[in-house]
Amino acid sequence: MKVGRTIASVAAGAVGVTAAGVVGSVAAQRRAMNLREHVDELPLGALRSEPQIVIADDGVDLHVEVDEPTEPSAPPITLVFVHGFALSLDSWHFQRAAFRGRVRSVFYDQRSHGRSGRSLPAHATIEQLGRDLRSVIEATTTGPVLLVGHSMGGMTVLALAEQAPELFGERVVGTALVATSAGGLDVHKMLLPFVPSMLSAGLVRRTVSALAHGHRAIDSVRRASRPVALVATDQLGFGGDVPEEYVEFVDEMLSATPFEVVAAFYPNLATIDKHAAVPHLAKVPTVVVCGSEDQITALRHSQALHDLLPDSTLVPVAGAGHMVIVERHEQVNEVLQRLLAEVGAR
Repeated sequence: MKVGRTIASVAAGAVGVTAAGVVGSVAAQRRAMNLREHVDELPLGALRSEPQIVIADDGVDLHVEVDEPTEPSAPPITLVFVHGFALSLDSWHFQRAAFRGRVRSVFYDQRSHGRSGRSLPAHATIEQLGRDLRSVIEATTTGPVLLVGHSMGGMTVLALAEQAPELFGERVVGTALVATSAGGLDVHKMLLPFVPSMLSAGLVRRTVSALAHGHRAIDSVRRASRPVALVATDQLGFGGDVPEEYVEFVDEMLSATPFEVVAAFYPNLATIDKHAAVPHLAKVPTVVVCGSEDQITALRHSQALHDLLPDSTLVPVAGAGHMVIVERHEQVNEVLQRLLAEVGAR
């Protein structure tokens, strides 16, 4: 039997077993999600600006969008937003809406994510993402920069600090690390929204590289079991009840990320250790933000970052989950505004 067919059978079988056991629970949770308050705002992910292409050092096209300020009193600082694993620049929707027109802001899709080009598997590493970030900074900014990284985006900022510590205190004048870690992750939890079944906690953790060969089967299984995936996204991404639109918004980004990409980044995420890079951020004002109910990068990871940066500001967000930038966007935006004011006053 071919490997791909075997993987498809295993994946489908695992999801089938799980679905049989939890279908009632999933249905109940979906009904509860449907009853949550809906939002009446600009459609999530609808903000756009003229796209630009930045070429990474290995030739991968990086999709970049720059929001130019319209207010004459805008500070001479550029915010650069770096999104997380299996998401896209759209994940910054609420931050983009809050700062649009008020300050120059750069958003980009990490390699193999969103609208950016696909990376070679060998370059699907945090180290390469750090180099990509430097390419984006060099191509889109000329003055001081404030870096904002969520989840894998925060790890990207740490990789840049490791590679180019001289930038911090000169070009980089502030950093915000949101729901992130310097290492020691329980990475298999990141896979649950992609393979919402018993397969995730056990088989995927041990055989993710083999499953990558059957990535189309995994993607098909996920599409076929979207109600289960939505519940997994709700439970793992958020700490409390949020509008159903928020869950669907995040799940759409996750669904748009092929499992082949997830599997390519998985080994590096599982072994990342950037603790030695953290002290380089001490040269600039830094805030560390994390939801108290984050199941992906638990609050202890943010506490560890803060311990390495005693002058940083630790902001635990009570009741929030990993997608704190969506779930508690007003609080996150306030933190970023205070940081922007602090670095602007220097």
